[in-house]
Amino acid sequence: MGVWIPDNEEVWQSAEITKNYKAGDLFLHVQLEDGTELNYPVDPAALPPLRNPDILVGENDLTALSYLHEPAVLHNLKVRFVESKLIYTYSGIILVAINPYKQLPIYGDAIIHAYSGQNMGDMDPHIFAVAEEAYKQMARNNKNQSIIVSGESGAGKTVSARYTMRYFATVSKSTSNAHVEDKVLASNPITEAVGNAKTTRNDNSSRFGKYTEISFDQSYRIIGANMRTYLLEKSRVVFQSENERNYHIFYQLCASAMQPEFQHLKLGSAEKFNYTRMGGNTVIEGVDDRANMVETQKTFALLGNFLGISTTYFQMDIFKTLAAILHLGNVEITLEDSHLNIFCELLDLNFDKMTQWLCHRKIITTSETVIKPMTKPQAVNARDALAKKIYSHLFDFIVERINQALQFTGKQHTFIGVLDIYGFETFDVNSFEQFCINYANEKLQLQFNLHVFKLEQEEYMKEDIPWTLIDFYDNQPVIDLIEAKMGILELLDEECLLPHGTDENWLQKLYNNFVNKNALFEKPRMSNTSFIIQHFADKVEYKCEGFLEKNRDTVYEVLMEILKESKFRLCANFFQDNPVSISPFSSTINIKSARPVLKPPNKQLRMTVGSKVLCKHTFRSSLSLLMETLNATTPHYVRCIKPNDEKQPFEFDSKRVAQQLRACGVLETIRISAQSYPSRWTYIEFFSRYSILMTQQELSLNDKKQICKIVLQRLIQDPNQYQFGRTKIFFRAGQVAYLEKLRSDKLRHACIMIQKNVRGWLQRKKFLRIKQAAVTIQQYFRGHQCYVTLKQTWAAIIIQKYCRGYLVRKLCQLIHVAAVTIQAFTRGFLARKKYRKVQPIKNSYFSSWKQLLLYKKDGDKGSDPYYFTFCMSGSHIFYSFSTHFLKTQSPLSLLSAGNEKHPFIVLFRVLEKKIQNQKQDYEKEIELLKGEIKVLKEEKSQLQQQIQQEIIIQDGLKIEVGQLTKQAQVNHLSAVNSALCLTVNEVHVPTLSKEYIGMMEYKKEDEERIVQNLILDLKPRGVVVNTIPGLPAHILFMCVRYADYLNDADMLKSFINVTIDGIKQVVKENSENFEMLSFWLSNTYYFLNCLKQYSGEEEFMKSNTPRQNKNCLKHFDLSEYRQILSDLAIRIYHQFIVVMENNIQPMIVPGMLEYESLQGISGLKPTGFRKRSSSIDDTDTYTMTSILQQLSYFYSTMCQNGLDSELLKQAVKQLFFLIGAVTLNSLFLRKDMCSCRKGMQIRCNISYLEEWLKDKNLQSSNAKETLEPLAQAAWLLQVKKITDDDAKEICEHCTSLSTVQIVKILNSYTPIDDFEKRVAPSFVRKVQVRATTTPSQIKVRSASYALVLMLCIYT
Repeated sequence: MGVWIPDNEEVWQSAEITKNYKAGDLFLHVQLEDGTELNYPVDPAALPPLRNPDILVGENDLTALSYLHEPAVLHNLKVRFVESKLIYTYSGIILVAINPYKQLPIYGDAIIHAYSGQNMGDMDPHIFAVAEEAYKQMARNNKNQSIIVSGESGAGKTVSARYTMRYFATVSKSTSNAHVEDKVLASNPITEAVGNAKTTRNDNSSRFGKYTEISFDQSYRIIGANMRTYLLEKSRVVFQSENERNYHIFYQLCASAMQPEFQHLKLGSAEKFNYTRMGGNTVIEGVDDRANMVETQKTFALLGNFLGISTTYFQMDIFKTLAAILHLGNVEITLEDSHLNIFCELLDLNFDKMTQWLCHRKIITTSETVIKPMTKPQAVNARDALAKKIYSHLFDFIVERINQALQFTGKQHTFIGVLDIYGFETFDVNSFEQFCINYANEKLQLQFNLHVFKLEQEEYMKEDIPWTLIDFYDNQPVIDLIEAKMGILELLDEECLLPHGTDENWLQKLYNNFVNKNALFEKPRMSNTSFIIQHFADKVEYKCEGFLEKNRDTVYEVLMEILKESKFRLCANFFQDNPVSISPFSSTINIKSARPVLKPPNKQLRMTVGSKVLCKHTFRSSLSLLMETLNATTPHYVRCIKPNDEKQPFEFDSKRVAQQLRACGVLETIRISAQSYPSRWTYIEFFSRYSILMTQQELSLNDKKQICKIVLQRLIQDPNQYQFGRTKIFFRAGQVAYLEKLRSDKLRHACIMIQKNVRGWLQRKKFLRIKQAAVTIQQYFRGHQCYVTLKQTWAAIIIQKYCRGYLVRKLCQLIHVAAVTIQAFTRGFLARKKYRKVQPIKNSYFSSWKQLLLYKKDGDKGSDPYYFTFCMSGSHIFYSFSTHFLKTQSPLSLLSAGNEKHPFIVLFRVLEKKIQNQKQDYEKEIELLKGEIKVLKEEKSQLQQQIQQEIIIQDGLKIEVGQLTKQAQVNHLSAVNSALCLTVNEVHVPTLSKEYIGMMEYKKEDEERIVQNLILDLKPRGVVVNTIPGLPAHILFMCVRYADYLNDADMLKSFINVTIDGIKQVVKENSENFEMLSFWLSNTYYFLNCLKQYSGEEEFMKSNTPRQNKNCLKHFDLSEYRQILSDLAIRIYHQFIVVMENNIQPMIVPGMLEYESLQGISGLKPTGFRKRSSSIDDTDTYTMTSILQQLSYFYSTMCQNGLDSELLKQAVKQLFFLIGAVTLNSLFLRKDMCSCRKGMQIRCNISYLEEWLKDKNLQSSNAKETLEPLAQAAWLLQVKKITDDDAKEICEHCTSLSTVQIVKILNSYTPIDDFEKRVAPSFVRKVQVRATTTPSQIKVRSASYALVLMLCIYT
């Protein structure tokens, strides 16, 4: 078990108990994190605070911690700030903001839109979440809200307040042309220039408190604003401590002294003026005062434009007054002083009078008036008092001018106030300013305590929990000490009214009244000029020196009379007895719950010497007014923390942070929460988390609420440690840690059981594997023995085979020789016998051939038919003879010998001639056939041409029939719409012989009726409209063709203009109607395509048929109107996409992230106050099915309206990009969602989306690629994150994520169970280094990231 023990350096140090502690032990045996063994002495009545389970470390709400105490809070903040680089953390109703001293990319418009509309606690802590909660509660409860931003100098109060106002300006744009949100944001640079200065703790420290009321109308849009300021540090004008500066505006003015427009002010460098060189360093490192002056001038010019006044004179009046203050600071008490002369010249004052009364004072008694010279210190004090007074009035004037620019004419419905005020301050030397600041913080702390107490009470009453009184620190006694009758302030007033009152006399009265009489007031042991007050945050020692002077704020009346007589109007108005307020607001504020009336700032809050109003009274009245305003609103708290005094980024000084946590009330909030029931779980969350502790019998019950009650009664015996509410279970501190321990033990036991069975299974599997191996070895050994035996047997058989074969072959050879011999003698005998039979026939053949030859000698018998008859009849004889002859003699030998008259040669010549004749006949027949083929080919070509002409004619007929069909359907539509019928009945449907087929005849006076019935009154769900997509567009184009046919330019332009105006009107009237937008996007696109296709331009006619080309427009070039229609189509498309995004966006995070599509794999963690106090209860729970159904509805509607396929694919792609981007952004902003199990859920949901794309046949839309960054992020949550190989794999795989995004996911990774490990910071650094140093990965990742950025901008 871990505990926290005190440490001098880190405040608290973590340690592990190494030996069980028993009651009565004086020492606790612990081991520190560095391995040091320590016997820590303990008091049995006050044991060291226990450490929270590791699963709770890094929680985004401190109230979710099981053990609530200072070390747990410090450690949780340090882990989030140093390791996870998260600067925001909730502490109940407080947002703790730690200054990172570094610009972070978490304040862009994308982040604003990500937080807009989200419930508190659903996203990671952020200043935007607080602003959204205030805006949402204002809209829901119709009640004014306040955001109180506090902290010490350098903690980031001003920046936080600026971001809240920027959030309101972004999410609630004003409806008028006044651009109030721009004015609110523009006021910040001005107030920073004249109200901020460099201190030792902060280079841009606000030296005044500011309460800005942003007014909203009934639609909750900004209509105006008003600013009230508190406690401007006037003393800084005349005095700065070492390494500090005066207000920024002085240095900006000095840096611009050489500019032509400022030369008449006769300024120089800041080192030349007493009021700007006291701190020793007039330059801030990294700050260009000259450039800042340019920005200040631009802002003043913008303010002047808002006011409708001359910006040159407005700015120059202010700069002249500031220059006069600088010259006044250089005035020396001498006879002549050039700076005094310049001062009088700039403010147009009487030099002689000013010279006299800066050194003299007038004392008026009842009998006489005495003029008395002043000492040099008195004169210097009078000079400085005058400078402070002038600057104070100038500051008020600027604020009034800002309020005048922010005024509004409408009626304020509600407002949200943003208070940026000093936090509790304690320095080495504390004076009147610190006293007032701490007094204001005491009042704010009291209001905060009462509000926290009230919230706790409301929560208990809402859940029907018995209400018990919570003991919390009540600082009302401190406030009474300061402001009660005969308190510190009243004694101060009394002393100020005395003629010879001094700080020492006043301090002595305090000693007499409070020392040893009030426990909250002390006298320092070693000082007689100070007193100590025990504030709620800490003890503070105040030096009494200067209290009376600062409270009086004395400026001699004679000097003010001189300033009243100034011819410089601005200066004279400052010191009038009853100055006319230039603020448009009333002079007082009557606070009401919802509609307070605003008042002008500061004029009533500053004292005038003539009325003898003390500064304390002014401050008390303004503070009382502020508290009255805050009490009438719902407050939201932001506590800014300064992590270190060196301004080093992400460095955590535990001592300084602990001091500020005590001072700002965070630890007090924790203490109040710890005394009640800090841990609060819904029944569903408890059941999901601790179902592992439930028995089968308990799980068999149907009522989960009853199951939770039975389980808790069994697990926690003391019923006082928990309470059952209507929707939640309330636990006292430490009980959730106890349940977590039981759960971890049960899981550990289950793990042991699993390990036991797995190890047994592995051993059994190993035994069976060994047994199988032994059997296999035996098998192969026995097989080898059998193989050897069989091999020997087989060898014997082989030998026998070859031996027997040899013997058989020897016998066979003998028999073969004998058989051949017998055959030879037998065949010879038979051949001789056959020869004897053939000899007579041979002789008769030779005699026949002889007669033939003799007959040939007697003459040419070629013409004798008998010759050929003989030849032909004797052909078989020739064949037989030739066969025999060729066996004995070669024909070539006969030809070579020249035996032309040989009978064989003669017969050969006859046959050759006959063959040649037949060849010639065949060739002639081939030529005839070729001619016939050529003729057939020509006939075929002619037939093909005729067929092509027939096809073209048929296409034209089809087009004309289609046009006639459309006209007939228009007539059918006119029967449904009586008004349109009047127009369409006049349409002349010409016969096919007419030239204007595909036109719609109309008259110019019918244009309005056509637009009214065809555009304005047409509904996209009509029968005919659904049957023929783009029907209105085609009818409109038919009218355009008719006007072109008539060559009537006026008629054509008039019709197209009224058509475009009609489409714009119907789109504007139905800007949120998805079906209408889809319908008219489709028709506008069709109409535009028709104008392009039939424009007559070659680039659009490439796919036209000749018949379509004949129907092109003849007389007019409509390219200008095509461009107008194209722009209109783009506008409709963007509105169409916006409507789809607005409809689906509320479903994305619940469906993609929160819904458990894979039941039983997610785990829940303890949630803090913010989660359970969400301002809106989710009545509609969206699931992944909801997203898919919405996508299907979009798809079916687009298809039904005939939207072009490319537009449809682009729309689907943008929807998928939105789903991926919103889910990924929410994942980055929700640390509780960055777990392994959630990664599985996301990948499952992505698979559903991919399946939907496949089902709709939209794979070619590239919508799947837009989900790649989200898929890689989900994979990153699941992959192992330990070794160098893991880092390499992450860098290679996550190419669609930037390095910053990868590091963000790794830092936000949150284990759900104790068995998971957090990602080590060293591993995160490895990934970061590898991702930023690998060139190939940088190229791929930057290209992918650029694509994502491009899509973001396009969307």
